[in-house]
Amino acid sequence: MLDDVMHKKFIGLLGEQGFLTEADKMQPYLQEWRDLYQGRALAVARPNSTEMVAQTILLAKEYGLKIIPQGGNTGLVGGQVAESEQEHLILSLERMTKIREIDPISNIMIVDAGVILQNIQQAADKVDRFFPLSLASEGSCQIGGNLSTNAGGVNVLSYGNTRDLCLGLEVVLADGSIWDGLRCLKKDNTGYDLKHLFIGAEGTLGIITAAVLKLVAKPRRYETFFCALPSPDAALTLLNQCKEKFGASLTSFELISALGHELSIKHAGAKRMMTTSAPWFVLGELSLGTEAGDEADILSHLLEEALSDHFILDAVLAQSEQQRKEIWHLRESLSAAQKPEGGSIKNDISIPIALIPKFIEQAAVIVDSVVADARPVIFGHMGDGNLHYNISQPVAMDKQDYLLTWDSMTSAIDVLVIEMNGSISAEHGIGKMKKEKMRAIKSDVELELMQKIKQAIDPDHLFNPGKLLP
Repeated sequence: MLDDVMHKKFIGLLGEQGFLTEADKMQPYLQEWRDLYQGRALAVARPNSTEMVAQTILLAKEYGLKIIPQGGNTGLVGGQVAESEQEHLILSLERMTKIREIDPISNIMIVDAGVILQNIQQAADKVDRFFPLSLASEGSCQIGGNLSTNAGGVNVLSYGNTRDLCLGLEVVLADGSIWDGLRCLKKDNTGYDLKHLFIGAEGTLGIITAAVLKLVAKPRRYETFFCALPSPDAALTLLNQCKEKFGASLTSFELISALGHELSIKHAGAKRMMTTSAPWFVLGELSLGTEAGDEADILSHLLEEALSDHFILDAVLAQSEQQRKEIWHLRESLSAAQKPEGGSIKNDISIPIALIPKFIEQAAVIVDSVVADARPVIFGHMGDGNLHYNISQPVAMDKQDYLLTWDSMTSAIDVLVIEMNGSISAEHGIGKMKKEKMRAIKSDVELELMQKIKQAIDPDHLFNPGKLLP
């Protein structure tokens, strides 16, 4: 319960705009994107500096409150959801939006955790550099959340996950102390690399307040292609040929099922790229460091040979930046395009790349055995093995009745993923949704180590209780 004394202390620390208790003002922080969880919280704290974060944590501890860190509230596994009106305080970093430093010579940028990903991309572009992390939610997600979940996106194939794009962190710990690990070094072999404890920890160990990000040379041009294919096996063949020809210049290779393709056109205004009907499509892109080169000719020749060999059915090479954007819109609108179709059961998985065709074939049988006529909408980053295996409800089925099958459906898919030495969470994290499944995918030794780390760094379980750890 928020008494007058507590309220006055928080207002005195954070100001009227920094401490929200009114239901209408709190609602955006409680509304989870998929509407799977109903959030509840005592209040929302909105500090605007690292020191203020530290003071907020100390004040919360004084009153026995638990801290639920929240970035852009775009998480998909419930990791950002508060669930107690008595003891949960949402800590939003949205007012921490400073870009502290950009050094294009050293290829680094130091930013507050609340900076929106798209703003980081734009700031890098202004100094003729490139920040490779790219997600469908980049216009609203914040870098602190990206780091806390080790977000992936469409460029992992060449540039790696968020973890690979971070050199250092600033973190507020459970005792209110501030770890300044904002080092800009690519080489630093001086003991434990502590930043990796907090990256991917989903806010359970500390509050990331700032980060040193890696920048790379800005691509001078792109070669973007969109292909129709008869099968995932054909997509795998094309992927391997592109890797052999272009190496690290192949930055994206996205697989899209026919249903996903049609839903983006139907519900998201995506443009149909070709008249050819096909069960599968691939969006690929080369990011190139020179204004001119023969890559387009090599790519065109590769696709022509693939057409002759019949392992692709049709292909389009983007002839302008506008056409490139239209192709990418088709891919990036896939998540939103599923909503009008009713209930959708989501699976964010990774599979050894060579086994993706086999997984898709066997998963289809599993889906039909759980809910007849359910419709897999398959898309994702085939180049790094990450599929979003989403399953839309049967056309004639009631949405709520369908969503009641969520656990049985995802559990059946998880069994297949684990059999293939895959992961049940490729880039969205564990959060609340998947924490009990950790017992099935982690050994006793791994879980015990994780619990020991949590106990050592956050002994009072102040940060994000009920998330990640079973």
